[in-house]
Amino acid sequence: MPLGEVKISRFADGETYVQYLESVRGTDAFIIQPTCPPVDSNLVELLIMIDAMRRASASRITAVMPYFGYARQEKKERPREAITAKLIADVLAAAGADRVVALDLHADAIQGFFNIPLDHLTTLGLFADYFQKKGLENVVVVSPDEGRVKQCRKMVRQLNAPLAVGYKHHEMHGHTEITQLAGDVRGRVPVILEDMITTGGSIIECVNALLEHGAKPEIYVAASHGVLSGNAVDRLNDHPAIAEVVITDSVPLAPEKRRPKIKVLSVAPLFAEALRRVNQDLSITSLFD
Repeated sequence: MPLGEVKISRFADGETYVQYLESVRGTDAFIIQPTCPPVDSNLVELLIMIDAMRRASASRITAVMPYFGYARQEKKERPREAITAKLIADVLAAAGADRVVALDLHADAIQGFFNIPLDHLTTLGLFADYFQKKGLENVVVVSPDEGRVKQCRKMVRQLNAPLAVGYKHHEMHGHTEITQLAGDVRGRVPVILEDMITTGGSIIECVNALLEHGAKPEIYVAASHGVLSGNAVDRLNDHPAIAEVVITDSVPLAPEKRRPKIKVLSVAPLFAEALRRVNQDLSITSLFD
């Protein structure tokens, strides 16, 4: 079906203007908007689109967020910090969203921040199928931190491979150090599983730690969200031990960021099937069985 007709523009002072150019009264509406960089602009645009849809009498409004910005601010680690992920969940509901569909949130606990239904999709099956088709041998699945172990165990079962876990230490924003590595990686081909890559610093640290522990210099990286800020693509593409970085199109990859080692998988079929099931009140969970 065609996309709905909507006019989105900006005033001279930067304010966002939204007007739907067709009737949406009584519809089951899906507004697709990843809140990726520029995060604040995309978030405000989504909120205004939800509000306009609500005021136009849509029957149900679902915010479809392939990338959920502010997901890394899901807890207080220092005094006087905000829990911004919870704030965003509240604001989406206040704007008029009846449901949210999201992909691989940074922390599963974020699902509990919402007082409206949230359908949480995952790319684990997509990545498992991709690496199975590559026919890699002697693989080890690597979780770069203890927070990803649960997700990595699902990949371990699908690839029938052992698991290794890195332990991160965050000294400051934007700086990560891998202090320990648990698991046998010697002589194996690592597949690092992450939820997002921003600067690439954590991935480089993990790759170097794997090499120090005897892993083969043929390392694959899989991440749901390729934010790839700054010179991240060059850092990853130019590392001699990285064979491939596999991301999805949950965050648009600009043409100037495309490199030979960057492989993009589409999550469009996954979202299409999920939205069909939401519309027809069918099970989402069975999509991943």
